[in-house]
Amino acid sequence: MQVELAEERVFRMTDRFTLEHAEGRAWSKRIEAFGAMARVTGLFAQPKDDEFEVVYRERRLQPFWRLIVSTSTTYERARDYEMKVLPEVREVTIGEQVLPVVAGQFKVRGLESCKDETRRETLIDGLSKQVTPGLSAYLQHDAIEIDADALAAATAEGLVVVPPEAKASMVVRDVIAAAIGKIDADRVLEELVRVEAVDLYYRPVHAFRYRRAGKEAVVEFDAVTGEVRTGGATFEQHLGKVMDTQFLLDVGAETLNMVIPGANLAKLMIVKGMALRERRDPS
Repeated sequence: MQVELAEERVFRMTDRFTLEHAEGRAWSKRIEAFGAMARVTGLFAQPKDDEFEVVYRERRLQPFWRLIVSTSTTYERARDYEMKVLPEVREVTIGEQVLPVVAGQFKVRGLESCKDETRRETLIDGLSKQVTPGLSAYLQHDAIEIDADALAAATAEGLVVVPPEAKASMVVRDVIAAAIGKIDADRVLEELVRVEAVDLYYRPVHAFRYRRAGKEAVVEFDAVTGEVRTGGATFEQHLGKVMDTQFLLDVGAETLNMVIPGANLAKLMIVKGMALRERRDPS
């Protein structure tokens, strides 16, 4: 089996809305953030602005993974084919083989040459670790490739960089395991697993925590899609902390041992880095 691993990359999505716009949109949802009772009360007596206090503002980068895995397997298998004939036929000669006819049909054995190919893109929420196809909407917007220094600079600017709950090795392991299916083969001639992309995306989110009558609630504004959501969360525990990208981006041969029991370098031809990048991006 040959396995090709793309280099891990990190992308930061571009803000499409200003902080002022985000705060204005979030403010319009402040009553809903406090639940159904607050909304019902607001129908009869509109709460005054001074009843709400913004106790915390957060600009954060929230993660999701994008992986592309393709497989190609070439193999052979022997199969018996049942062929129907007319009632008067008693036997059929093919080459030097004389094949008896039973119940109006005869069997001929052949060798099937097969090739199975698959390619799938998987998007995984960085916090819930769940496959989330809806994240594809973000890929329609601009993003720039960054490195550890750029993430550190974002932290210095006051952004909260939220680390994903799963490392690259974990998500690659799970996606490869799902891509490798069972093959009905007598002899495998070639197996190729190509991990074409292991990309960690960071999307910008603004969060505002309001206080009213001793209670607190959070409103989130998505700085890429413009969506406003109540009932969100904040991540003060990561404020000012620099993420260890080396810890996250650690895909290697040991990952394959998790997927393919007993795999080792003697059995696997592993290609990682520039050679694969040149294949998938010839420009």
